Amino acid sequence: AGMNGTAIENFVCVIFNVSFMNCTWHVGRSASEDTQYFLYWKTSKKEDFTGCQNYIKDNCGRHTGCRFQNVTIEKKKAYFLVNGSRSGQSIQSYMKMINLISHYIIVEKLTPPSNVTVNCTEASHGCEIQWQPPRTSHVKRDGCFKYEIVIENK
Repeated sequence: AGMNGTAIENFVCVIFNVSFMNCTWHVGRSASEDTQYFLYWKTSKKEDFTGCQNYIKDNCGRHTGCRFQNVTIEKKKAYFLVNGSRSGQSIQSYMKMINLISHYIIVEKLTPPSNVTVNCTEASHGCEIQWQPPRTSHVKRDGCFKYEIVIENK
């Protein structure tokens, strides 16, 4: 239902600092300036949708994203719904089920490794570098990470 070209496009979510998530989208090609969008999401079919409480807006005041806090990703799937209206007319809804672990629509920006220690000894002519893996919203195994160390001589 709704006029063609009014549904959102390019829906993307980014998780950062472990428990924050920003979801953004582009306004539909045929959407007028008075079109308003509303985002809802849930992590299982059985639960009710939760609406966005903190919208990102464009210059026309239209919702073009949402900021979520205290996001926990324990389940592998999430369901997103974006609907809206304009001057009493319905617009096309956007609904997407996303596999959170493997889908490109969800991106996680990791925190840097913590507790980095460097121990260099003359006897071994080398250094031992240790660190704790970054905190993440869903990766439970440390072996999933690959690291790159850049050593600069000063």
